[in-house]
Amino acid sequence: MKPEFTEQQKFTQWWLWLILIPIGIMPLVGIYKQFILKEPFGDKPISDLGLMGFACFIFALVALFFVMKLTTRINKSCIEMSFFPFVKKTTKWSDIKTAQVINYGFVGGWGIRLWTKYGTVYNMKGNKGLAIELLNGKKFLIGTQKEAELTSILKKLGV
Repeated sequence: MKPEFTEQQKFTQWWLWLILIPIGIMPLVGIYKQFILKEPFGDKPISDLGLMGFACFIFALVALFFVMKLTTRINKSCIEMSFFPFVKKTTKWSDIKTAQVINYGFVGGWGIRLWTKYGTVYNMKGNKGLAIELLNGKKFLIGTQKEAELTSILKKLGV
């Protein structure tokens, strides 16, 4: 079924990348010094194997932030949300008690936030989102950068 609303968000905050890029460069400097120049990296150098393990961890962390994305699709039968690569869920309108666009303020950061007053929060940036309460009492919130368009679609769907 064709979505009425689609939004895809990524971590695009300049300050986040200002932090992540130097962190990603640090192991490259260590590898260059220790493997190419044959000089120990740092005052208390790590072993070659430890350096490679550290480098793999840091590269994986930076890559994770690069590939993470929050995708929301809404049509007349359901809401689909994917927080790649962690969570994918589809919720039928028949299972939803309430759904409204709100300003949720600050919930302790971005990403996946558990145990908030909105239930689980999935967000990339900002403080606007679609707060959903299910008939079984569970709650979750999907962040949005398209507040007006999302509000309009909910009205169009009669929510």
